[in-house]
Amino acid sequence: MRAEYEFGGPLGAAAITFGLPLLLYIFAFTCNDVAGCPIPSLLHIRSLTWEKVKADTGLLNVSMTNFFSWEVTFITLAYYIWGLLLWKILPARQVYGTKLVHHGRPLSYRFNAFSASVVTLAICVAGTYLQGADFPVWSYITDNYVQLLTANVLISYALSAFLYVYSFTVDANYPNRDLRELAAGGATGNPIYDFFIGRELNPRVTLPFLGEVDIKTWCEVCPGLTGWILLDLAFIAKQYRNYGYVSDSIIFTTAVQAYYVLSSQYNESSILTMMDITTDGMGFMLSFGDLVWVPFLYSTQCRYLSAYPVHLGWPRIAAVGAIFALGIYIFKAANNQKHAFRTQPNNPTVANLSYIQTKRGTRLLTAGWWGVSRHINYFGDWLQALPFSLPTGLAGYMILPAGSILPDASQAVPMLDGRVAIQGPATGWGMIFTYFYVLYFAILLIHRERRDDAMCAKKYGEDWKEYKGIVRWRILPWVY
Repeated sequence: MRAEYEFGGPLGAAAITFGLPLLLYIFAFTCNDVAGCPIPSLLHIRSLTWEKVKADTGLLNVSMTNFFSWEVTFITLAYYIWGLLLWKILPARQVYGTKLVHHGRPLSYRFNAFSASVVTLAICVAGTYLQGADFPVWSYITDNYVQLLTANVLISYALSAFLYVYSFTVDANYPNRDLRELAAGGATGNPIYDFFIGRELNPRVTLPFLGEVDIKTWCEVCPGLTGWILLDLAFIAKQYRNYGYVSDSIIFTTAVQAYYVLSSQYNESSILTMMDITTDGMGFMLSFGDLVWVPFLYSTQCRYLSAYPVHLGWPRIAAVGAIFALGIYIFKAANNQKHAFRTQPNNPTVANLSYIQTKRGTRLLTAGWWGVSRHINYFGDWLQALPFSLPTGLAGYMILPAGSILPDASQAVPMLDGRVAIQGPATGWGMIFTYFYVLYFAILLIHRERRDDAMCAKKYGEDWKEYKGIVRWRILPWVY
């Protein structure tokens, strides 16, 4: 039987595995507080030289220490160990997931990511209260940003390699006593693709003192999400060290992103019905996504604002906040309606909604939010992510040395060290960096909807065709 590939097959998997880390390094160096965002040499492609790029990125003497540090790597590992210790010692909820396909039984999960984040953030709040923006955690993060990126990239590669090898110990004679399963589509026999997509569905390891750890769910809700907030807060402190004040834009962006993270961790058991948990294997795709892509890409807006403050004012904050609130409302209202329909069919809010009774015995909701589109919740999710980028406006800036003659002093933002940040010809070009997340997230949701549609077509057959005839739109009515 021929393997069914996604993500462009082995070539696509290889491109993503090596291309996405490279992209994050490009973002780190070509949008910086040394020369600008983007670096000025990229605005003049015809005269672009490697020497100009090195000067603009601060890499006049390129060496391994610019990218890697044993000390930073050990501290990063200590951060992961700290997270695992909090997972072990803090009170937790025991929740059962969906039934495993080959076992007919669910796995039990231990969840306390919200409490763990609160403890970590409380320690950082206390440190900031005592030492202000010079609190060592904040300065260490920003001073060693690239080295931290490298450490997490290496950890994601190492974890993926371990999981790939470990997956070959799964007893495929189901049901087995360990409740271990290979993921559907994860054991194609192509090592490059399987390394990327993940062979085992729910890998677990037993560690000294910690006991059994579900690797996938812990990575999904703990280190990367908490790290995202820590990066944002470190960039707030950096902005204060650069300029002597904190702008409303970086406060707003950090606040909405922190809400997104903490609310996800507070409701972390909801991930047990997501495709990441129920279908996808645990390979490089999820390891890198959880540990590197989320914290380092999603904090790009705050990294930008730390170098170039934007002052929004209350009217703009209210407008962007309204978009965020609308996105939250659509996302939660749709998901809550689906949950009530599945678990409380006699609830007055869903009792009279129309549906299709499938031959499998399940029901497909065709009214309410789910009569608007087949994944209206995805639109809400994207809408609440849009305000992450909007505060950066028409992004782009240049950093001029102290004493420079300014083309337009009214746009200049003086730094405490005498340098000046000014938009000038960089205006708009920085949006490549600060709005990349919004574009990427839209593509991700569209791709996820397509994958879900394909799986449902196999699962429900003719019933799914009937459902699509009633609910015509995929995500956004009259658009897609």
